Amino acid sequence: MSKLIITLPDGKTLEAEPGSSIGDVVKSIGMGLFRDSLAAVWNGKEVDLSYQPAESGTLKVITSKSPEALEIIRHSTAHLMAHAVTELFPGTQLTIGPVIENGFFYDFDSQHAFTPEDFAAIEKRMSELASQDIPVVRSEMSRLDAIKHYQDPAHFEPYKVELMEGWDSDSVSFYTQGTFSDLCRGPHVPSTGKLKHFKLLSVAGAYWRGDVKRPMLQRVYATAFRTKEELEAHLFQLEEAKRRDHRRLGRELDYFHMDENSPGMIFWHARGWKLYSNLVDYLRSKLDRNGYREVRTPEVVDIGLYTKSGHVTNYSANMFLTESENRKYVIKPMNCPCHVEIFKQGLKSFRDLPLRVAEFGKCHRNELAGTMHGLMRVRGFTQDDAHIFCTEDQVADEVAAFCGMLWDVYADFGFTDIIVKLADRPPQRVGSDEAWDKAEAALHEACKKAGIAYEMNSGDGAFYGPKLEFTLRDSLGRHWQCGTIQVDYNLPSLLGAEYVGSDSGRHAPVMLHRAIFGSLERFIGILIEHFAGDLPFWINPQQVRILPVSEKYLEAARALEARVRDAGYSCETDSRNEKIGFKIREGEKDKVPYLFIMGEKEVESGEISVRRRKVGDLGTFTLDAILEKFKFESSNRGRAEEPAETPK
Repeated sequence: MSKLIITLPDGKTLEAEPGSSIGDVVKSIGMGLFRDSLAAVWNGKEVDLSYQPAESGTLKVITSKSPEALEIIRHSTAHLMAHAVTELFPGTQLTIGPVIENGFFYDFDSQHAFTPEDFAAIEKRMSELASQDIPVVRSEMSRLDAIKHYQDPAHFEPYKVELMEGWDSDSVSFYTQGTFSDLCRGPHVPSTGKLKHFKLLSVAGAYWRGDVKRPMLQRVYATAFRTKEELEAHLFQLEEAKRRDHRRLGRELDYFHMDENSPGMIFWHARGWKLYSNLVDYLRSKLDRNGYREVRTPEVVDIGLYTKSGHVTNYSANMFLTESENRKYVIKPMNCPCHVEIFKQGLKSFRDLPLRVAEFGKCHRNELAGTMHGLMRVRGFTQDDAHIFCTEDQVADEVAAFCGMLWDVYADFGFTDIIVKLADRPPQRVGSDEAWDKAEAALHEACKKAGIAYEMNSGDGAFYGPKLEFTLRDSLGRHWQCGTIQVDYNLPSLLGAEYVGSDSGRHAPVMLHRAIFGSLERFIGILIEHFAGDLPFWINPQQVRILPVSEKYLEAARALEARVRDAGYSCETDSRNEKIGFKIREGEKDKVPYLFIMGEKEVESGEISVRRRKVGDLGTFTLDAILEKFKFESSNRGRAEEPAETPK
């Protein structure tokens, strides 16, 4: 048999004997490279170092520094964790252990209730297994034999059996390290000694296959990194994220609370609702200047409308349903069908287009209890929703104009690092391929017009059209997908929307679904965590707090409060009979941007002693001077820099 020809990334070639493993080939290149190798890419497919190629091909070695390394390390560490757990807690049954963003998890069915107190013992055993540098060996078995193997009482793993019964492959692969073996397609590191930097993070409940009717499992979350420094940096970021957790800060700042009387819904307190209202007012002014018409649609709608639109077929599991007088209704999960109904009122001409319809629309979606998370994922939320009805010729211009508006809004909050992805047609969709071709081409053209660089997110479009997705990067480097614009050639036709074209014929408009915040609730949660609760002055729900030194100056403080409010700023007076030091500390704790001190000196001089949060005493100002400073901060928003000199 002739030798194999191996082509390396730099174009160089080398020969290998038939039956050689990828590891053998890497050794022939250099032992240093071999020691740092984790796996390889053979003819475009990731494989283990033990893989034996049957023919010539291309080889790329995956070392600890390769982009692909982290996922392999984490997947292998998930097996290491399962190995330790099954040794420490005999009888534990295995399910799945996938890699997720920033780590991995493994779902266990165990009689032992895992707690964070168990983590030290599990990590210790993982470290012991890693230090033994146990070889990780891949093997294959026919799927039917593997099912029999796991049905055997000596190796009983019912969840693995269920998984394999749903597969149509003839064979399956296993990875074995010492006494532990797990079903997996791989690839994995060659030995446990490659796994050194890991940490168990938390435990939560998770239904098997996400089905509330199936067993509740215990999901242990963990992470792993290539180096100790990377792991420590990540753990520091997690601690910082805990400090910034919007749920904790929301309670401390008296913004909102969640209540079991209404799971997944928000109880907004006065300060939180003021913040919410500030965002609505801000965005409403942007909508007005960009030619949008604000509307309001019902929250309870006949199910027939959502059946015609295709949402019942594609989205019914997430809908709240109700009945009245033998009619079935939907608690509105999205606004788009209702906006089409508004468009249909009265005959529209091509001269009326584009028609931009906006709504701060309250929606409800039946999210699973285990998936809800503070403001970030709720059942009741408000979208900053809008739909643009336009002609085909107007699509690219309207998308480009929206992108400009979105960029402007994000910059006002200090977000300038925006990732854009273009998601094209999914497998399950409505409409013709011709319509999808037009919609996708329009998005590509719009990005070109707007000068926007984007990544492809293939197959992840909405069922009715392709979309652009806009992802923010926060102060901790985390990514949040917020804004979107979707090109829809289908929904208007399904619901009978038409306009009279320049040819006097009837045509269905193209519908652009768009949002900037995504949902008010989630965006507020992002802002709280991004700013660690220190919200910018211009949107802060409590911009100024006046601190009278004693009750003697309370009346003067109230008069000053009225003048600040009349100027359009949020202001309150701390009227408690407490010492001024205490009031200052409370103002700092409540993250109030400006504190005004009111005492004898201030009353006599007519000036104000001003403190800025995190800065301290700024000195004394006339009211007009400090209001001018406020005006500057408010008008410049997230792009504000302090003026060179602040008038006194």
